[in-house]
Amino acid sequence: MSLFEVRHYQVYPGKMAEWIEFMETKVTPFMIARGMVITAMFQGEEDKSLHIWIRRFDDEAHREQLYAAVYETEEWQTNFKPTVRQLVDVEKTVVHRVTSTPHSPMR
Repeated sequence: MSLFEVRHYQVYPGKMAEWIEFMETKVTPFMIARGMVITAMFQGEEDKSLHIWIRRFDDEAHREQLYAAVYETEEWQTNFKPTVRQLVDVEKTVVHRVTSTPHSPMR
């Protein structure tokens, strides 16, 4: 059974369009190229600062491997992390780790 992360981000006021552009054109391709599986991304309809995205891992060992392949790189530290911190209040990030139910379409 797969492990999912449902990640809730608080985007700084007036920065959502910039965040989505950065996420969809830079962050997502970078992560996918290193093996991450991103299953969905959403923005808040009522809460204009809310961004939610979901990614899937085979298990905990796979998650740890992919975290290292992304977050421990010089490229992430230099080219991504500073921009993320300019657009997202990382202190307010909420990550739910979940597994799918037996009949869930996302498995």
